[in-house]
Amino acid sequence: MAASILIADDDAVARRLVENMVQKCGYETVVVDSGDAAIAALTAPDAPAIDAVILDLVMPGLDGMGVLAKIREAGLSVPVIVQTAHGGIDNVISAMRAGAADFVVKPVGVERLQVSLRNALNASALKGELQRIRHSREGRLTFSDIITRAEAMAGVMRAAQKAANSAIPVLIEGESGVGKEMFARAIHGSGERKAKPFVAVNCGAIPDNLVESILFGHEKGAFTGATERHMGKFVEAHGGTLFLDEVSELPLTAQVKLLRALQEGAVEAVGGRKPVKVDVRIVSATNRRLLERVKQGHFREDLFYRLHVLPLTIPSLRARREDIPHLLRHFLARFAAEENRAITGISGEAMAHLAQLDWPGNIRQLENAVYRAVVMSDGDQLGLGDFPLLASQPHPVTEIPTAPLMLEPAATPSLVSGNEIPIAPLPAVGTLALLTATGDVRSLEDMENEIIRFAISHYRGQMSEVARRLKIGRSTLYRKLDEAGVPGHGGKSGEETH
Repeated sequence: MAASILIADDDAVARRLVENMVQKCGYETVVVDSGDAAIAALTAPDAPAIDAVILDLVMPGLDGMGVLAKIREAGLSVPVIVQTAHGGIDNVISAMRAGAADFVVKPVGVERLQVSLRNALNASALKGELQRIRHSREGRLTFSDIITRAEAMAGVMRAAQKAANSAIPVLIEGESGVGKEMFARAIHGSGERKAKPFVAVNCGAIPDNLVESILFGHEKGAFTGATERHMGKFVEAHGGTLFLDEVSELPLTAQVKLLRALQEGAVEAVGGRKPVKVDVRIVSATNRRLLERVKQGHFREDLFYRLHVLPLTIPSLRARREDIPHLLRHFLARFAAEENRAITGISGEAMAHLAQLDWPGNIRQLENAVYRAVVMSDGDQLGLGDFPLLASQPHPVTEIPTAPLMLEPAATPSLVSGNEIPIAPLPAVGTLALLTATGDVRSLEDMENEIIRFAISHYRGQMSEVARRLKIGRSTLYRKLDEAGVPGHGGKSGEETH
């Protein structure tokens, strides 16, 4: 999924021209005709995420300056590019002081608009990355810091947000590298305990003979080498959240003591004489199926039910490929700044390949791949050759029955040179059945309608692109949709669907 740009202009002609240019640059568009509609699109609970705004300064009702003021009042960090006619430089200065990221003069050219959008999105991505790092270090990470637009993540995000408002134990499952610790930090940073400590423990990295000492503490002289008193992670996290990463790796002896600590709300240090009361919220994580570990006898069943009160399973990156362009933008902005490299974007060829890989290491692997590419690249744009360890990997191919005729979709649309990140490609192939369920050949009209529906889905409702690829006029396309009785295609109004 490409970046989504909100266009606000009361002039229908200017609005359409800017929309076409933004789409030519490879971005998705949301179009409104007033300042009030722009604010509604930015603040409505069910509104799509907006990455940048192109805002006309002169509009009836709520004008551009009013929109900027309301954006500031709402605490939104979306970058805004203002449009102005000749002679409006005073308004431009006022708009920049009010928080606009850039301005363009009407009528703007596609190259100028593209540069402005790319710079605004890169600056916004870098700002978001710096804020995310700062929030993580300060224990203030929230769900708004998690980069995702995927539908597969919506249910997990909703459940995690509800869990944050209580002390319910959460078990986060998912493959290595999907961001389990970030979710744990977001749960802590969004709840009532956010001002208290967040303590993370990697249970798989602790030697078996030190697990109890590290978790529950020890007294001075409790064992050889215990030269001073250690309070333990439970006491350290008192009042806050204790994150038990890779909890499935705990030895059985430590599991017994952990269960008792959870049941009684108290821990007893190694060599200690009496238990110490603790108030700790437990969030645990594992990259294994914990129930399978229980069946195999490697994890206590009673402890499993203590931890498995609210399970959250984070999908792998290959199950939410639409997040890849947004993750790439943020990683590229951060590493380009850290390495002092003037890299403006990623080529369409590289993006198409990266979006189709399986990424067994998930987000961590993607992040490291971008880091290496930024360091080793010689140009101002990352290409497929900058990912040599990935370029040789084939695209995953879906097995297709041999009977149906194959519909090869169009290649990734060519974009203006230097565009930041193109639209993530859709599935590699579609199918067109030639026979009906009774074994008869389907009619041409029926197959034609299916092809048109496929094209509209493939090009995300961009009717101009659909008509061009099918080599028919837009009026012909709308007529065929009317004849087929397809609802909501916008044929009568001549507007694109988004």
